[in-house]
Amino acid sequence: MPKNHDDLPTIVRQKAHQHLKATKEKQGSLFFGLGMFGTVGWTIAIPTLLATLLGRWLDSQYHGQISWTLTCMLLGMAIGCVVAWGWINREGGRK
Repeated sequence: MPKNHDDLPTIVRQKAHQHLKATKEKQGSLFFGLGMFGTVGWTIAIPTLLATLLGRWLDSQYHGQISWTLTCMLLGMAIGCVVAWGWINREGGRK
């Protein structure tokens, strides 16, 4: 809390400047963008790969008319996309 009311506009101005500077640096960072791109990719790829492996195992155990590999792969991809979407929304809300 400022010692007197004359300091308050100065403090608010400084805080606003710090906030704008931090926002600009976060948006302009090449490494931040590459990191987010990589994280989203892995967030989708890992569940897809694991579900595909599960589907291959199910196909080897239960021979039927449906392809468990394809079914599990699509399910894993959907799960990965939902997780990535939630992560992007959380990160986007921190600006």
